[in-house]
Amino acid sequence: MNITGTHFNYYLICHRKLWLFANGINMESTSDLVYEGKLLHETSYPRRSEKYREIELDGIKIDYFDPKNKVVHEIKKSDKHEEAHEWQVKYYLYVLERNGVVGATGLLEYPRLHKTDEVLLTTPDREAITEMLEKIATIIQAERCPERIAKTRCKNCSYFDFCWSGEGD
Repeated sequence: MNITGTHFNYYLICHRKLWLFANGINMESTSDLVYEGKLLHETSYPRRSEKYREIELDGIKIDYFDPKNKVVHEIKKSDKHEEAHEWQVKYYLYVLERNGVVGATGLLEYPRLHKTDEVLLTTPDREAITEMLEKIATIIQAERCPERIAKTRCKNCSYFDFCWSGEGD
């Protein structure tokens, strides 16, 4: 199984969300928050698709890659899960490197916040990604769904109703 950027992101946010997504329970298609993020992605940099390429490689999908300067551009709505976003970009850089694109860097862009962070892949990052990939595979292949995390961390998640329906506040 190819691990996608979404798998990697969800691993760092919630193991339950990762397991549900990986096992075919996909709530993103009905989420207004996800739709809002896609709309932001499509409208923030309207001419970007003319300059940069979309790349699909070993299960990952990079929406904007500048092949000339070897830069991955990842757009996010909020920096609430900034660490997960950063590791998702590092994972993209890792996959690119494994496929012969050496020296690529990333830009994590938050248009609403007027914020851009550079993302680099280091040797310790490569080692951490190798370990994370093993843990992701273990979670995905588990027979049982992981337990829910604290409800306060879940309120803006597309899986909120799935995980918490019938639960009182």
